[in-house]
Amino acid sequence: MTHQKQPGEMPKYPESFWRTGVEFPAFTKLQEDISVDVAVVGGGITGITTAYLLAKEGKKVVLLESGKLVNGTTGHTTAKITAQHDLIYDEFISKMGEEKAKLYYESQAEALNMMRSHIQDHSIDCDFSDQDATIYAEKEQDAAKVKKEYEAYQKLGIPSEYTETIELGLPVKAAVTMKNQAQFHPIKYLRHLIEHITNSGSMIYENTTVKEMDGGSSILTSDGYRVTAEHIIASSHFPFHDGMGFYFTRMYADRSYVVAVKTEKEYPGGMYYGESSPSRSLRDTPDVNGGKIVLISGESHKTGQGVSTIKHYEALEQYTRDTFGIQEFSFRWSAQDLTTLDKVPYIGFHSDNYLIATGFRKWGMTNSGVAAKLLTDLIMKRENKYKELYDPSRFRADPSVKKFIQENADVAKHLISGKIERPHKHPEDLNKDEGSLVRVNGKRCGGYRDADGRLHVVDTTCTHLGCETEWNSGDRTWDCPCHGSRFSFDGKVVEGPAKEPLGKVDYHN
Repeated sequence: MTHQKQPGEMPKYPESFWRTGVEFPAFTKLQEDISVDVAVVGGGITGITTAYLLAKEGKKVVLLESGKLVNGTTGHTTAKITAQHDLIYDEFISKMGEEKAKLYYESQAEALNMMRSHIQDHSIDCDFSDQDATIYAEKEQDAAKVKKEYEAYQKLGIPSEYTETIELGLPVKAAVTMKNQAQFHPIKYLRHLIEHITNSGSMIYENTTVKEMDGGSSILTSDGYRVTAEHIIASSHFPFHDGMGFYFTRMYADRSYVVAVKTEKEYPGGMYYGESSPSRSLRDTPDVNGGKIVLISGESHKTGQGVSTIKHYEALEQYTRDTFGIQEFSFRWSAQDLTTLDKVPYIGFHSDNYLIATGFRKWGMTNSGVAAKLLTDLIMKRENKYKELYDPSRFRADPSVKKFIQENADVAKHLISGKIERPHKHPEDLNKDEGSLVRVNGKRCGGYRDADGRLHVVDTTCTHLGCETEWNSGDRTWDCPCHGSRFSFDGKVVEGPAKEPLGKVDYHN
């Protein structure tokens, strides 16, 4: 008998709200050699916005996506358009000075205003609404940090206010609000940009994986087709070309989780971020069936590390029940984000005609706008006052060197520990919809038995640099704890830097 999900029960499989009920164009894969002005690799909000701006400049652009457009981090965001990126400005002032901290804020605010103006000027129906963004502390030990962040806002001239109450009704000790921020439906917004890209004569291809750079002016796809371009942009979450391992040693991958519910208590509106551990991020959005749903996210941890990932969804579910009550549990999903050593994204030239945009640290909506504008200005040879701040070649000595050593020591630890781990289960021990490390002929493998009883066994060694992947029970993927590569239960690449699938293991029981 098939189990029917009850309204208040967690969905069995992860699915993002943003792709539900929204018609979105599909594109064929590239099947010929082409020559363009600019090749943009990566079909999320950064790649699409960059291609849009360059097409407006009259450039012939091709946008290449290895899977489906907006199916990565963009399709799994909370879609807050805000310059309030956690408690970051006090830290930036202390580590890189007021001038650079203010530049960071100004770049993010400009990106928000660019999106706001574009939506208003073109009457784009994307559930856009102006909202204040608030960080609050529920614990006394965190209140001082929130107060210091407010003081940093005052130094930088950020419109804000400090309070000790919030409309959510939670018992908080301190809260800082950044005024006049926004939220929207990212997929509805990006439909408009995609329409302009194709109408301008530029091209979009899906299911087209870029395998490597070929010299300085062309790239090769996994099917053997060549794209020649004056400029090549990597906006593919993790740069597809990493020249001597520069980026994967200077970034780390985090996963966080989202639940979307209709609440029993009315949500008062506004965007909130709870600083006290475990942190929680909240906003609401119009539901496709009418009314509102509330998005509650959090439970961040390094990819491939931590407890069984379904526990993170369960923790968010319990928090939501305790805080708002659940009338209907609509969706759940997770997202992956990359963080640089100094928490500022890498945006700009990597080499003469190869540009990158990565390391957005969970704040991709405004950072995508910053990146698209900066990359366009660089290609058009225009001045941009944010060029130095985001320059990928920077490497600040403090605190980056210490962080560099910490992160790479963590990689080395997982590289070694994964190799000596010996699973006790065998593939035949797996129940339906169960995945686990298993032993096959004495070798560490990964097994998953699907809902129909079919067994899928893979080599768990990540094809990027040889770390051992771990089973993600919440999303049914194999995740690498070293650099964040992710693979489907049958080994296909879900997220890079890995480019090749996990090896298949023949096993019959």
